[in-house]
Amino acid sequence: MPDNSPRDAFIYDGGRTAFGRHAGALSPIRPDDLLAHAIKSVVERNAFEAAAYEDVIMGNTNGAGEDCRNVARFALLRAGMPTSVAGLTVNRLCGSGLAATLDAARGVKAGEGELFLAGGVESMSRAPIVMSKAHTAFDRGQQIADSTLGARFTNPAYAAAYGNDTMPETADNIASDLGITREESDTFAAASQSKYEAARADGFFKDEIVPIDVPQGRKKPDLTVDADEHPRPSSTLEVSGWFARFGCRGCSHSGQCQWH
Repeated sequence: MPDNSPRDAFIYDGGRTAFGRHAGALSPIRPDDLLAHAIKSVVERNAFEAAAYEDVIMGNTNGAGEDCRNVARFALLRAGMPTSVAGLTVNRLCGSGLAATLDAARGVKAGEGELFLAGGVESMSRAPIVMSKAHTAFDRGQQIADSTLGARFTNPAYAAAYGNDTMPETADNIASDLGITREESDTFAAASQSKYEAARADGFFKDEIVPIDVPQGRKKPDLTVDADEHPRPSSTLEVSGWFARFGCRGCSHSGQCQWH
């Protein structure tokens, strides 16, 4: 009798490009090219044949511009993988990359394949401004939406039932519901920056980040990006905290402050 028991799934290797800031050093690179570079780097440094991969599953939140339709499939082909390898893009918003990894693990456990690539890609620097289509001839009621943050062209019925808050507004609501003060949030943020810097100085990210050369134009040499741009090593609660910068004004600035 065949053994139909679930298999164990393991993460064999991993790599990523650096995290960039909005309009930062990585902004000239298309998201599909950014993902292709990471895919190619991981495939080339391992002994498996490219054709041995069952599927490339990648998370993507935006999907409004150059990462449209199925960025996983486009990127794997840009990375030089054979057309026989499938590509699947999943969207669970901020959990998309993790959802893709879990999908790959389930594929292994279910016996659908033995080797998968999973991860995610996003470029908010290149997220486009989008415009709705005309409903009728000579229609001038088109809407413009910024796909960088928040939903776009939200269904009015959904907004009426659940609201249409962006991620920062949602975080604000959660903090209010759970009684998390701004001072506590700033303290946590400062501690997070400190922990990152300690890990970086210890070489934790050295083998994790895949360097990428970014064209600079005007006959300038390419810029090699091999370090995360977002950390602020000098951050402290006193330097960057909201209370340190603005102080508490007793809610006199704009009505009742939710932090009281």
